[in-house]
Amino acid sequence: MKKSIHDINQKIKKGEATILTAEEVTHLVMDGEEPTVEDVDVVTTGTCGIMSGTAAIFHLPVAEPGSFKKARKITLNGVSGFPGPCPNEWLGSVDLMVYGTSHSITDPQYGGGFLFKDLLHGEEIEIEVEDIDGNILKSSATLEDFGTAQMIGTRFAFKNYTAFINPTSQPVSSIFNAVDMDGPFKGISFSGCGELNPLQNDPQLNSIQKGTRLLINNSEGLFIGPGTRSSPEKPNMMITADMKDMDPHYLGGFRTGAGPEVYNSVATAIPILDDEILRKTFIKNEDIPLPVADIRGRHSVMSQTTYEVWRNVDERPTYEKELCQNCQICLVEERCPTKAFQNHDLNQVRCFGCGMCAYSCPFGTFQMERGHVLMDWEGEIKELEVSCRQSDIKRARELARELKNRIERGEFLLNNL
Repeated sequence: MKKSIHDINQKIKKGEATILTAEEVTHLVMDGEEPTVEDVDVVTTGTCGIMSGTAAIFHLPVAEPGSFKKARKITLNGVSGFPGPCPNEWLGSVDLMVYGTSHSITDPQYGGGFLFKDLLHGEEIEIEVEDIDGNILKSSATLEDFGTAQMIGTRFAFKNYTAFINPTSQPVSSIFNAVDMDGPFKGISFSGCGELNPLQNDPQLNSIQKGTRLLINNSEGLFIGPGTRSSPEKPNMMITADMKDMDPHYLGGFRTGAGPEVYNSVATAIPILDDEILRKTFIKNEDIPLPVADIRGRHSVMSQTTYEVWRNVDERPTYEKELCQNCQICLVEERCPTKAFQNHDLNQVRCFGCGMCAYSCPFGTFQMERGHVLMDWEGEIKELEVSCRQSDIKRARELARELKNRIERGEFLLNNL
């Protein structure tokens, strides 16, 4: 049996379509069932994690028209932007691009990802412009004041990620761990949402094509094409969406050992046109390879494990306040990548589920099953506990379910391929 996009959209409009998340499909298969194209119309996928290729294109007012000719430099809450290319001469406004990985010139723990989240929360940000004559202009604005706020993801949602360990005795600074990674073999850091990840379920980009609608941070966006560094073996996505429609819950800043990064969430809908498309969504975490590399370089792959690391783990930590020793310097507060733990309070909404709190606190104040990895190291099987998860399975599941709900309500139709 084969179906068309038109057939599926008609069922969606009538409220008759069967929508499952990729995890729901996999669980059916693991329970011994094998759904067919007659049973499923759409499979939704999701991922959330650090996505360094994040940029925002802004147009914002700075001063009254005629106040300055052209901007040479600009910062938003201390985060540098790149003015241009449109000069906007004498208009008092600036076109600019801000990278999600840009760091504040005043606060080394603040960067583009934190700025984007603050903007989506409606906070007023401080703007400083240096014009081409060297004059400094200062103002403030909220996202509502911006004429344009468009996110461009140059490489989102890789199909294949790499896990990292430190085989040396010296700590190593890297964006691939929340803090300098201890060694030797003190833990493992990884990214990717395994069987829920969009490109694990559509690895050849057969369903996700140019112009395909999807959700980026809960804003309806578009797939532009394969992203930078994309390859048939390791594809990723270039996508875009209006930031004004985004939900701040799904994106933000993430502090790493090499400074602040940015995380985003993406969900896609796969139309089940035939059994072959459906079978690709049967993939299980245990079948997805996860290379393990030396954190000093992605090129140095040392071993391999699988995304079984997501099985039987906790989405979020629990905070046992009575066990807190009130340390003069709290390692958890110092290290928490999203600043979710402040003043003896764990903000579960801001929490990313990375596990750094449970890894760092020596008194067991934070409890969390983070996952374990078995890997072959020079003929010896090593069991390593996950020290840092740079992807958030909870947000990924939430966005995949949100897309499922939108389709079921008839609010999200599929593109004709």
